[in-house]
Amino acid sequence: MSTEGRDPVDPVDPESRSSRVPAKKKHRPLWQETLLLLALALVLAIVIKAFFIQAFYIPSESMEPGLVENDRILVEKPSYWGGGTPERGDVIVFEDPGDWLPDDVDDPARFQRLLERVGLYPTGGHLVKRVIGVEGDVITCCDEQGRILVNGQPLDEDSYAQLDGADCYGPMPTGKRHCDWEIGPVPAGKVFVLGDNRSHSADSSFHACFDDKECSDDPYVDVDGVVGKVFVLLWPADRFDVLHRPDTFADVPDAPADPGAS
Repeated sequence: MSTEGRDPVDPVDPESRSSRVPAKKKHRPLWQETLLLLALALVLAIVIKAFFIQAFYIPSESMEPGLVENDRILVEKPSYWGGGTPERGDVIVFEDPGDWLPDDVDDPARFQRLLERVGLYPTGGHLVKRVIGVEGDVITCCDEQGRILVNGQPLDEDSYAQLDGADCYGPMPTGKRHCDWEIGPVPAGKVFVLGDNRSHSADSSFHACFDDKECSDDPYVDVDGVVGKVFVLLWPADRFDVLHRPDTFADVPDAPADPGAS
């Protein structure tokens, strides 16, 4: 057969062929890959903790029966992005407004504190309470059935709050006005919070200055100090639960208008 008009076929040099085959990429040693994966996991944990989800533990009995001391919980932060603020019924984690934490809260070991900072260990040094009143709300304790009222609307709290022998859902533990007090309007940028274990919670009502109690505490929590909203009871596993805002708060009317506002 004629090969006229075709390019001649050059004989292939085996050495030149092997030189054109790309060399296999060398893998990093196992220890280097392990360190790289650990570094990536650490960065991811820090980003998630800073912007999205953070783990905490319950420091006291104040949120029983739903949340028990040393329970592990997850707090989500996006709900309060872009000007969002806590709503009535939310269970929130917040920074200590000023000597609210009991003195006997466990101080974590140095290694635990390091893991807390990067989001690899549940964080302590914060408080967990339920939001009862938001800006402008007036909170009253209590009606004839022992229920707290928000803007005149009674709350049905049987499903999540614990009285532990008290006569009403107003947890002020001392003083003659145990079930007879009113507070508000809640200032701008603040929320009024209560623990679900109403007789054992150093919350807003505990720090309020009613007329039979001398104090200088601020009973409100600054919204800027709120870390986020509790949405999962993570541990122990046999009590895993997803938290929802109780339906009773949907019936609370808007706060009365401020007559001094323009």
